[in-house]
Amino acid sequence: MKLLMIRHADPDYEHDSLTPPGWVEAEALAQFMENIPVTDYYVSPLGRAQDTASLTMKRIGREAIVLPWLTEFSHSTPLKPDYPDSAGVPWDWRPIHWTHRDEFYDTDRWAHAPEMEGAEIASHHESVCRHFDEFLAERGYSRSGRIYRTQEGNSDTYVLFCHFGIICIMLGHLFGLSPMVLWHSFCALPSSITTVVTEERTKGYASMRMLSFGAMPHLERAGIEPSFAARFCETYEMSDQRH
Repeated sequence: MKLLMIRHADPDYEHDSLTPPGWVEAEALAQFMENIPVTDYYVSPLGRAQDTASLTMKRIGREAIVLPWLTEFSHSTPLKPDYPDSAGVPWDWRPIHWTHRDEFYDTDRWAHAPEMEGAEIASHHESVCRHFDEFLAERGYSRSGRIYRTQEGNSDTYVLFCHFGIICIMLGHLFGLSPMVLWHSFCALPSSITTVVTEERTKGYASMRMLSFGAMPHLERAGIEPSFAARFCETYEMSDQRH
């Protein structure tokens, strides 16, 4: 089985849609995707993901199935550590505010840090992981500890149009990694494609392997410069880049 996790194109967050460059990215993505055999397409309920998917669906004459749990992980924490004047989502903390805390690197402990408890981040995270496992089980892969059991594996391809935050939660669940590390140390730029496949090296036992993270072959082929969204300033003096 192959999963293609596609982040929405360059976002217009104010209108929950895409910017003009985002629509160009989405069109390049649609042209690339039309040549890939896909069993089913799924999409977040949010507008920016649906708009990204819409051009691919229009080009191939298909419809994407809306999965509510694919929505962005937008649960806000009451306080960020050492940052009392600002609450926010857990995937947008400055490194100096969390990297000195060992619990944030721990798969089991990160969501139970004091800052997370007030927003019930652990329960929201568990809900996403449960829905993801149910999705995989319906396609023949049932989680057993840190591996998946299968009676008869498949070679189908499924596409998930969604968001960076939720992609990192799914990857963290598959590979036993804290989402805090993925959220703050990895970058899947808008419209990028992350590919995960199953590997059944022992009959009935499937593990997951990531073939690529945040790949952008569609933009490279079209000669389109990737958006800077999701990145931050390379040096503090770069005032034209996000801090």
